[in-house]
Amino acid sequence: MAWPVQFMCRALRTVGLVLFYYVFSIGITFYNKWLMKDFHYPLFMTLVHLAINFCLSALTRRALQRWTGKPRVILSWRDYLRKVAPTAFATALDIGLSNWSFLFITISLYTMTKSSAVLFILFFSLVFKLEEPNPFLILVVLLISSGLFMFTFESTQFNLEGFIMVLLASFLGGIRWTLTQVLMQKAELGLQNPIDTMYHLQPLMFLGLFPLFLYNEGLSLSMSEKLFRATELSTSLYTLLTLSIGGLLAFSLGFSEFLLVSRTSSLTLSISGIFKEVCILLLAAYVMEDRMSLLNWLGFAVCLCGISLHVGLKTYYSRNKGPSLRQLSRKGPELEKPLLHLNEDEGENSAADEDEEQEIFLH
Repeated sequence: MAWPVQFMCRALRTVGLVLFYYVFSIGITFYNKWLMKDFHYPLFMTLVHLAINFCLSALTRRALQRWTGKPRVILSWRDYLRKVAPTAFATALDIGLSNWSFLFITISLYTMTKSSAVLFILFFSLVFKLEEPNPFLILVVLLISSGLFMFTFESTQFNLEGFIMVLLASFLGGIRWTLTQVLMQKAELGLQNPIDTMYHLQPLMFLGLFPLFLYNEGLSLSMSEKLFRATELSTSLYTLLTLSIGGLLAFSLGFSEFLLVSRTSSLTLSISGIFKEVCILLLAAYVMEDRMSLLNWLGFAVCLCGISLHVGLKTYYSRNKGPSLRQLSRKGPELEKPLLHLNEDEGENSAADEDEEQEIFLH
């Protein structure tokens, strides 16, 4: 009887983490699109979100330290610049380009193109040897790629500039989440806690995105009547308030993403977004009035079939060839989990103090 109860507890926890991620992911997508209608400075908005994330992460770390009585991890400059910087820069460009694309494309095209991140995560997982090659992966790639082509073919609201931005963001997202998983699973770094990871990433993300902001938006923003040259104080306060709300959503989304990745995997994060993407497309069609043809919907369905096939294959191989997957642990403790893992031994591999901190967050 212990096994079914333990399985149900883990399943309920996973479902709870996924739903927690859905709420903030869907919310910030529509919120940023709404904000970009009047505030055309996506890179500045992203920088504000990063600053808020850093402040909230620092406050949460201080509260955790008082609660547990244990000092928080602080990386050396050597580890920080060599091991955290690549993840930070990839994350900053992924988020920045994603927000930037809202100036040009609809939510439906953004959502569909972003789903191609599974391909890039899969590619980089093979490069970093976090996943094992599989002949069925060719079919998965063909389904997702053809679905994306059908969705964008003869689309009445297609914008090439925005599409390239999101596609590049998806490519960087593949690097981002692969490196994030490796980073969080390096035992010697001690960044298994999502808050510690966010705290260390935000400063380098800010520095990496700031030059691009200065080049594209610095001069125009300094002369904008939305903020610095507003004729009334209420206008500036309203702008700051809307940006701050987005920052709170971004912090909650970042935390839910990191929590889901740390407890499952980066590929699980992308795969769990299948139903979320369906919800976003339905909401975009009926709320934002995005126009989608039958061919577009068919392309989306083909893409979902490719992602679902990959889920089924990974589940099958994880159950029937578990030992072969776990051979990856020979490459070091930091590569202990493949990008999609059933997490059967998670409770045994997690440290007791880390579980205590995660319980604080979950409550």
